[in-house]
Amino acid sequence: MLQIFKSTDSGLTTLDQVEDGAWINLVNPNEQEILFISKDLNIPAEHLKAALDEEERSRIEVDEGCTVVLIDIPVPSANLQDGGIFYTIPLGIIITGKNIVTVSLQENYVIKSFIDQRIKSFYTFKKTRFLLQILYRNSKLYLQYLRHIDKASDKIESKLHKSLKNKELIQLLELEKSLVYFSTSLKSNEIVLEKILRSTPVKMYPDDTDLLEDVIVENKQAIEMANIYSNILTGTMDAYASVISNNLNIVMKFLTSVTIVLSVPTMVASFFGMNVDVPFENNPHAFVIIFIMTLFFSLILAITMLRKQLF
Repeated sequence: MLQIFKSTDSGLTTLDQVEDGAWINLVNPNEQEILFISKDLNIPAEHLKAALDEEERSRIEVDEGCTVVLIDIPVPSANLQDGGIFYTIPLGIIITGKNIVTVSLQENYVIKSFIDQRIKSFYTFKKTRFLLQILYRNSKLYLQYLRHIDKASDKIESKLHKSLKNKELIQLLELEKSLVYFSTSLKSNEIVLEKILRSTPVKMYPDDTDLLEDVIVENKQAIEMANIYSNILTGTMDAYASVISNNLNIVMKFLTSVTIVLSVPTMVASFFGMNVDVPFENNPHAFVIIFIMTLFFSLILAITMLRKQLF
């Protein structure tokens, strides 16, 4: 999908053709769209295709009159409400002399927030500021998803108190995988941010430097949160694995105790069911007497086991 936007006095406008100061957004583009943008803006096609490789690492490089920035952005899975996970995909940001190009594998909330004009002081022709705003929005989104993971883990933990199944543990494992993805991607993004701060591959103004420093701070905070939540989840999973095993032992102990108590009536019924002479065989109230005696001994056994906390 190819989209062309440009900031005007009336807001963000959609264009049919590339103009100076325009923003070109490519989402899972086909070969024709890549070749069109490559030829029109004189950008090597491999730079546009780099962000389409899920294994591409975060980096920044200046090549043939354009600056290429690759970062990892967080994306929620389609089945997030059913215990799905978050993962990361590359986002390519290419700055040329007159335009800025973004390339991604799928629609994402980082770019969507700009298209929906939810970002203040956003202009497509201010390329450096636009780049930093994307980086800042990306760091904020990591923090937002990390808080979501924390809340999700709290809900799962509350269920684990009574659980005897592995479903909740598997959900915690999925969340831990998300944190591993986040932590790895955030550290890669940090390298890119530090390189931008040190080498200034794009022209920056004092306000831009302040914004970049804010981005670095937010990114570091996200890294710390990811590490903390990951450590907490690891300990929680180990603890609740023991809790589930203990819950199962409690149930087995209860069932065993019930079986022992019920064995008394079974034994009495077996004795009186033998084909031999037995007490009360000629007594018209034999059944009631035997039932009361059996109930009495069962209650005595149950009370004794209850006192010994076997129930």
